[in-house]
Parts: sequence; C-alpha cells; structure tokens
Amino acid sequence: MLHGETIHSPLPQDIPWWMPDHSIFFGVLYAVLFVICSGVGYVILKSVMETCKGGCHSEGHH
Repeated sequence: MLHGETIHSPLPQDIPWWMPDHSIFFGVLYAVLFVICSGVGYVILKSVMETCKGGCHSEGHH
C-alpha cells in the first residue's frame, strides 16, 4: 500500500495494520461489532430456548 492510498476493502486481510490510524479505527470497529453481534446472538438464543421450554412440548397452554 502506498502512502496516502485509501484502503480497498474493510476485510481484515486488506487493512494496513502497521498504520496506527487504521489499526485503532478498525480495531475499535471490529470490537464494537463483536460486542453487538454477541449480544444479539445471546438474545436470540435465549428467546429460542425460552420459547421451546415453555411452548414446544406443552401444546395446551395459550
């Protein structure tokens, strides 16, 4: 990557991690995305588990 050249892709293998501004920005971005996706995954998994626990086997409850 040449000096002053912009990145071509936000994929981790295409980022010049040796440049401090890129490494800080994308490091924080990927950390925030990981936390958000983990939280959404936890909520979805918990809601599916609670739905199956309360509704999958007992068809008579409304």
